Parts: sequence; structure tokens; C-alpha cells
Amino acid sequence: MANHKSAAKRARQSPKRAARNANAKSTVKTFEKKLMKAIEAKSADAKELLKAYTAKAMSAVSKGVLKKETVSRKIGRLSTRVSAK
Repeated sequence: MANHKSAAKRARQSPKRAARNANAKSTVKTFEKKLMKAIEAKSADAKELLKAYTAKAMSAVSKGVLKKETVSRKIGRLSTRVSAK
């Protein structure tokens, strides 16, 4: 148990932030999975899914959940795969 007021507040905030971060990561992963399925199926809506994935991933970057370099690398590789089909 926290002995200081500030430590108690941190203990209250930590689970909320962890849940928010987990939700953001989960959303990005879901969009990535949808995009991968569309790429493998050579679907016509892969470009729209790539755009949606990019928006969600960069949103997570701006919130500090994911690293910009990692997301940029993934977007680059996925866009190459989308344009190759």
C-alpha cells in the first residue's frame, strides 16, 4: 500500500493507463490482422485498410503507446506488400 499521497494517486492512475494503452495496442493489432488477411486474399480494399491501419498506428504513436520508428517500418513494409499485388 502506498505511504504517500502522490504514490497513492500513481497507484490509482496506473491501472487506468495500462488499460488505455492495452486497448490502443489491441486496436492496432486488429487492424494489422485485417490488412494482412486482405493482402493474402489479394482483396481490392487493401488500400483502404492500409490507410485505416496507418491512421490507428500513428494515433498510438502520438499517444506514446508505440514507437514511431517501429510503426514507420511496419507501414513501409505493409505498403510495399499492398502495392506489389
